[in-house]
Amino acid sequence: MGDLLGDAFDVEPPGARAGIGNPLGRALRAPYAERMPPAKTSYVCLPCRVSYKQRYDPWRERSCPRCAGALIYAGSAFAAPPKRDRAAWRTLTVLLNAGVGFHKSCCGGPGYRPRTLREVRERLTYARRTGEPAATALGRADLP
Repeated sequence: MGDLLGDAFDVEPPGARAGIGNPLGRALRAPYAERMPPAKTSYVCLPCRVSYKQRYDPWRERSCPRCAGALIYAGSAFAAPPKRDRAAWRTLTVLLNAGVGFHKSCCGGPGYRPRTLREVRERLTYARRTGEPAATALGRADLP
C-alpha cells in the first residue's frame, strides 16, 4: 500500500517538462504566495485630506506629494472618508493624533472606532473622568 501512495505522489504535474503546455521545458511558475507583491498600508495627510497606499517601512519618513508635509501611518485596515466630509476628517484627526490606528487583527478589522465628533467627545470626557488613556477610551465600543 505504501508503494502505491508513494508512486501517486511522485507524478510530475502536467507540463513540468517540455511537451504540451510547456514547449521550452522552462521551470513552472512559483506558487502564488511567492509571487505576491509586498503588502501596502495607508498613510494619511490630514491637511490635504488624502490617503496613500505605500509599502510599510518604519524607518522611512513619508511626505505628502501635494504639500510636502509629513504623512501619518494609519494602518492597513484604514478606509479614508470622502474628501468633502469635514466632520469625518476632524474625527480622524483626533483618532490618529491620539495614537489610535487602523490595524487588522487575526479575526477581522481594526475593531470599534468612533465615527462622529459626538462619539469622540463622549469618549474623551470619559477618559478625563476615569484617568484612562485617550487611545484606550477612543477604542471602546460601549461606555460604562
